Amino acid sequence: MNTLKLRNTMNLIGKMIQYNFRIIFGGRFIWFLLSAFAFYVFISIMAVWNGELPDEEFVYGALTFPAILLIFYPMTFGIQNDLDAGILEILFGIPDYRYKVWLVRLILVFVLVFFLLLGFAGVSSIFLARVDLLEMSSQLMFPVFFLGSMAFMFSTIIKNGNGTAVVMVIFGVIFLVFADALERTFWNVFLNPFNVPRNMNEVMWEGIALKNRIFLVVGALVFVLYGLFNLQKREKFI
Repeated sequence: MNTLKLRNTMNLIGKMIQYNFRIIFGGRFIWFLLSAFAFYVFISIMAVWNGELPDEEFVYGALTFPAILLIFYPMTFGIQNDLDAGILEILFGIPDYRYKVWLVRLILVFVLVFFLLLGFAGVSSIFLARVDLLEMSSQLMFPVFFLGSMAFMFSTIIKNGNGTAVVMVIFGVIFLVFADALERTFWNVFLNPFNVPRNMNEVMWEGIALKNRIFLVVGALVFVLYGLFNLQKREKFI
């Protein structure tokens, strides 16, 4: 009996992963992936053309925007895709579906983006500057996790992909506007941990970077929990 139950559970998980990967790779995701790579190549070529010496700081900066592009589509249009496909109503019939379906999807998306960033970092290590692939990808995942979770939360509030995209672009612009003012504080969403400010002790900077990562993780978890809570309000989606 336990073996049969385990087998059924594994089959369910397998089907969920299969379906969610179709959602992730479907539609316009491939265009965001190609755009991310094209933007990364363009920035890298321009840097070399202008005589800049690529290092860890430069690689992190060059990969930040492509990393955000990778997370943008699946998080922004996920709810919209479910609504368009008529799947969301079925999901509401699954007990605790938010944990069995959407939580699994969130994990799959972030894992997928992490492996894609490993590939981008590998290309950077070959053509730009030698970097620690795991460290670079892990550091990039902090703003990705924060902004991706924020996009997920807004998608559960707005329930429209295009509307969510507009809101996220507005917030992205706001974060960029305040990036310079918050450059030396842990509130900077786009803080580059490899860019140690001049006249600042390296140990102090490491402390600021650590607080920034804690801030991003805590914020992301709040966004995810709020989004999952919104998905319990069936009448607002059906």
